[in-house]
Amino acid sequence: MSGHSKWSKIKRDKGANDAKRGAVFTRIGNQIAIAARSGLDPTMNSSLAIAIEKAKQANMPAANIQRAIDRVADKNAAALEEVTYEGMGPGGVGIIIETATDNKNRTFPDVRSALTKNGGRIADAGSVMFQFDRKGVIVVSETGEDALLTILEAGAEDAVEEDDETIVYTDQKDLAKVRTALVDAGLSVVSAELQYVPNVSVTIEDEEAAGKVMKLLDALDELDDVTNVHTNADIA
Repeated sequence: MSGHSKWSKIKRDKGANDAKRGAVFTRIGNQIAIAARSGLDPTMNSSLAIAIEKAKQANMPAANIQRAIDRVADKNAAALEEVTYEGMGPGGVGIIIETATDNKNRTFPDVRSALTKNGGRIADAGSVMFQFDRKGVIVVSETGEDALLTILEAGAEDAVEEDDETIVYTDQKDLAKVRTALVDAGLSVVSAELQYVPNVSVTIEDEEAAGKVMKLLDALDELDDVTNVHTNADIA
């Protein structure tokens, strides 16, 4: 398995420090609304439980969380659809863009424009996706042999120490179960979500090229309908 994308950590830190809380809450609210389609009880719907936990970590008010859940039963609410796009960026890096949208005729041009204006392009379906695996990714604060043993005993597939944290990989269906086991074992879970994890990373060592890739990823991440951006770029 390729190393954890540095973009993932940059994006997480960016979100935690983002002054535009309304935009952050809208994005997470869309994720909650989509997850709630599979059941309104988070104890029975692991995807909803994970989305709610993400909202709480972002200090999203409980009223906002409940309002997002209630959208499922609101016949007047705009129907959201999950749409995933694939793109290529500077240096041949692959990019997967997840969106939640009530209007694909708005979202697709926005994604395409962000790519083309920043040295990228929309890619054919499947031409980028095969370079990634869908995995549960959990970040915990603890490191060291004891933490690693606890993580593996919790059912994780793999774990890697990076930047004073441990990145935990699970089968996508085991994400919620492993996260609960880690919390019960006393580990500090920083984040837990499904991600597209690259099989092989594309190393970007040139500072100028790295700047172009980051500018493109930022442009995509700032689109209102985008819920997640993944890349195989390993920015040195």
